[in-house]
Amino acid sequence: MIDKKKVIKLIEERTQELDEKIYLVDLSISSSNVIHVAIDKTEGRVSIEECIAVSRNIEKNLDREREDFELNVSSAGLDRPLIHWNQYRKHRGKRVKVITIEGKKVEGQLVEVEGDYIKLQNERVEKIQGTKKKQKIVEEVILPFKQIKETKIVISFN
Repeated sequence: MIDKKKVIKLIEERTQELDEKIYLVDLSISSSNVIHVAIDKTEGRVSIEECIAVSRNIEKNLDREREDFELNVSSAGLDRPLIHWNQYRKHRGKRVKVITIEGKKVEGQLVEVEGDYIKLQNERVEKIQGTKKKQKIVEEVILPFKQIKETKIVISFN
């Protein structure tokens, strides 16, 4: 089986050369040597060229004669859950849906990302009882990372 530490070293080697604030989000290597790499950037989007550069560095430095493998390098897409702390920071201000370890679903705007928690905010308008006036209510929810099972960006086309 291919050494995971070696693959991580090869990824980091190339991402540091690119100097584009690229980081490893996820790496999996199956028992049949299928390598899946997901990378992201602290700012902007990962280009195809950057995925190719990372892929080539891994491909060039692993010996196919010793161990045959399949390699997939991609960007961490919007449809995938947020995994890395940097992804949370990158997506501040966006609407997210969080599923906690207990199975509770919480949705809101990601307004804060700190060392061990995130803060979501929701705004709603409610009618003041006994009047025709309405008031804006702001609710904040703080979720420690250790209580989060999955966080996804809410994709909206409006």
